[in-house]
Amino acid sequence: MAQTVVHVSHVYDGDTVRLRSGAHLRLIGLDTPEVAHRERPAQPFANAARRALSDLLTLHGWTLRLRFDNERRDRYGRSLAHAYLPDGTSVSAALLRRGLATALAVPPNLAEAACYQRAEADARGRQLGLWSLARYRPIAATSLPRDARGFRVVRGRVTHVGFSRRAAWIDLEGRVALRIDRRDLDYFRAIDLRRLQGTWVTVRGWVHTYRGERRIALRHPLALEWDTRANAHPSRED
Repeated sequence: MAQTVVHVSHVYDGDTVRLRSGAHLRLIGLDTPEVAHRERPAQPFANAARRALSDLLTLHGWTLRLRFDNERRDRYGRSLAHAYLPDGTSVSAALLRRGLATALAVPPNLAEAACYQRAEADARGRQLGLWSLARYRPIAATSLPRDARGFRVVRGRVTHVGFSRRAAWIDLEGRVALRIDRRDLDYFRAIDLRRLQGTWVTVRGWVHTYRGERRIALRHPLALEWDTRANAHPSRED
């Protein structure tokens, strides 16, 4: 597939840069911690992710090769692309393997989603970077704090699966709900969601609270793992 060569002029954080053309580029496939902004301090490993990206660019003349996916811009007007160093190394995968980011599968830009997921799994298995922190380790849905925010890995037993006009809902013990928007259900068509009831699942994503219920939006099956044995209880790590 054709690639576009660009030159980077500034690194904002581990997943966003400015090009010499003035355009802002958001790398596909990962999410890095937020750097300090105004009164908000930097999140753990945010500066490490930015330095790692800067170091990679410095070693390769601040040049990237971009491969675009189905959607070329995000809602903020930034360009979206898979980024590679001149030697063919995937930038997103390189940062994920160091544990400096979490894999992010956002439809319809899924060309390398499985690759990014494997890179993250490698870092997670070795507890590198973010994966050495307690908040990135799996936590039981019943133990998730009521005021939980941000990225979490949550495990729990499915108590109910239902469908509304706008979404599919997977409810876990402990008032945690997983929401799949109708527009994304096609990506889950290989899964009989109703059969998840009674099983144990592990979900990774961003938690927010709505009327006392913790919710996680699911955009793609890569964010969901399940054990088809209804009575299988996961080993506790939280």
